[in-house]
Amino acid sequence: MTLAVKPRASLEGQHFHAVIIGGGINGVAVARECARSGKRTLLVEQNDFASGVTSRSTRIIHGGLRYLEHGELELVRESLRERERLLRERSHLVHPMHFVVLLNEQSQRSAMKVRAGLWLYNRFAGRKSSASVGEMELKRVQRALDAGHQWSMFSYEDAQCEFPERLVAEWLREAIEAGAVVRNHSEVLAVDVVHGRARGVLLRDRTNGKDERIDAAWVLNCTGPWADRICQRSSVRTSHPMVGGVRGSHIVIGRFSGAPTAALYTEAANGRPIFVLPWNDQVLVGTTEVPDTSDPGKTAPSAEETEYLFRAVTQLFPKAKISAHDIKYAFAGIRPLPYAERKSPSAVTRRHFLHDHSSEGAARMISVIGGKLTTAASLARECARKVGISVPEPKAIAVGPGHNLDPLLDNAVVEIARAGSVSEESARGIVEWHGKRAMDIARMALVSAELRAPICPHTSHIVAEVVEAYRNECAVTLGDVLLRRVPVALGPCWSESCSREAALRVGAVLGWNEHTLGENLESFEMERAAFLRRPSPRGTTALEAAAD
Repeated sequence: MTLAVKPRASLEGQHFHAVIIGGGINGVAVARECARSGKRTLLVEQNDFASGVTSRSTRIIHGGLRYLEHGELELVRESLRERERLLRERSHLVHPMHFVVLLNEQSQRSAMKVRAGLWLYNRFAGRKSSASVGEMELKRVQRALDAGHQWSMFSYEDAQCEFPERLVAEWLREAIEAGAVVRNHSEVLAVDVVHGRARGVLLRDRTNGKDERIDAAWVLNCTGPWADRICQRSSVRTSHPMVGGVRGSHIVIGRFSGAPTAALYTEAANGRPIFVLPWNDQVLVGTTEVPDTSDPGKTAPSAEETEYLFRAVTQLFPKAKISAHDIKYAFAGIRPLPYAERKSPSAVTRRHFLHDHSSEGAARMISVIGGKLTTAASLARECARKVGISVPEPKAIAVGPGHNLDPLLDNAVVEIARAGSVSEESARGIVEWHGKRAMDIARMALVSAELRAPICPHTSHIVAEVVEAYRNECAVTLGDVLLRRVPVALGPCWSESCSREAALRVGAVLGWNEHTLGENLESFEMERAAFLRRPSPRGTTALEAAAD
C-alpha cells in the first residue's frame, strides 16, 4: 500500500476564535477544550507535538509530595484530583505506581518530617495510611542498597505515565474530531498586534515554506520555555521575563541486578530530591535543576549533570557494579517555571499562571507560564474560561486507592490478536498504547503481512501502528512516529541498525523511493542523536572515576 499524504489546505486569511501557539501537553489540552466547546480553534507547533518539554519530563503523574515543603497545599489538592481523573480515564497510559522514600543518617530531611508529610499527603488523597509496598520488595531494595548506611523507608502511591507523548496524541486526535485545525512543523513568526490588540498570527509552514496570516479573536501563547521569545518577536514588551528557565536532566540506565520494581524517591549528595524509576524496561534517574536561559530547542545535559545523576545511583546501589557503559542515554528539557529573581529553582512555585498582556498593549493575548503533566487538563479549563468559553468543572471524582488497569484488558488483548491476526504480545502493545483505537489498527493489520510485521526485530509493535500515526495522528517525519506516536526508539535495544530496519519496513509500506527513505532515515538519526545524548568516551572515563 502507498500512503497518500494530503497537502495542507491554506489557512491564509482564515479567522479563528482561538489560536493556540505551542503543541506540548498544555497547548494540546487547551486546543481540545476550546474545540470541544464549539469554538473555531487553531493549534500550531513549530516542531512536532510533544517534542519539547513534554517528552523530556520525569514521566510521573503525581500530587506533588515535595510541594508540601513549600506550603503549596492547593496545588497538591488540584494535582491529586487530576491524577485520579487520568488514572480512571486513561488507564491504558497512566498506571498506579508504588513509591518508596529512602532516607539515611545523612539525609537533610528527618524521618519525622517525611512521616508527617506523608500523613498529610494521604489525607488529601483520601487515604488513612500510605500505600503498602510488599515486604519482599522492601527487603529486596534494602539488600541492594549501600550497607554502610542505616536506611529508613516510607511508602506511598502515585502514578506514572510512561509515554506522555501518547497521551498528547490521544488528546490531539480528540481536538481534531471536535473540529480543531492543527499544524505541526509550523512556526509562528509573530503575533499580529494592531491598535493595542492581538489580531492574529503570521505563520510559516515548514513543510512547504509558505507564510500565512491568520486572524484570531484570542491568541494563547502555550510555548513553555519559548514564551518570552514569542513576545519579543511580536514587540510585546513585558517588565521582566515571564519564564525563569530551569534545565532538568535525566539519565536512562539498563536494568541492573537489584533494580527496584517500585519507584525510589531519595536525596542526592547535595540534598536535592531525585527519583530512580522503573521505566520502559530500563531505569530512569532524574532530575537536576540548573538555571538555563539558552535556546530551549538546543538544550542538552551537561557532563556535570550526567555525573551527578550517575554518582547518585551508583552510591545508592554500590553492589550492582553499575558502569558508565550502562548509561543508554541522557536527555534534558527546560522547565518553564515562573520568573523569580534571586530564588533558588527548588523554591520556585510549580503552579501555573495566565499572563494577560492587555497592560502591555496586546489585549486578547494570554501567555501560559508553568504547568505540568498532571494538571494540563485543569489548566486547559482555566484557559478556556479566560477566553470567554463556559466550561463547567468536571464531575467530582473521589480519590482513593485501588486503581488497577482495566479488568477487561486481557479480553481486549485476545480480541485484538484475533482481529488483526497478530501475536498476543503485539496485541497487548497496541492496546496499551492506543486504547480504544486498537481495533482500527488491528483491522488495518489484517490487510497484509507487511502491516503485521514488527517495526524492528526487537519490538512487538507493528508497522500498522506507524501507518495509523501518519494517517490520523498528524505525523510528518519518521521522528514524529518513532520518538513520539509509536515511541519504540526510546527502548533499551534500539540502535542504528534498528533505525535502518524500521525505515526499510515503513518505507516499503508507504511507497518511499530510495531517496525519500534515505532522507527520512538521516533526519531521524539526527533528531534522535540531538535528543538522546550518549556520554562521550572521555566523559565515560570521568564518570567511572566519579563512581570510584
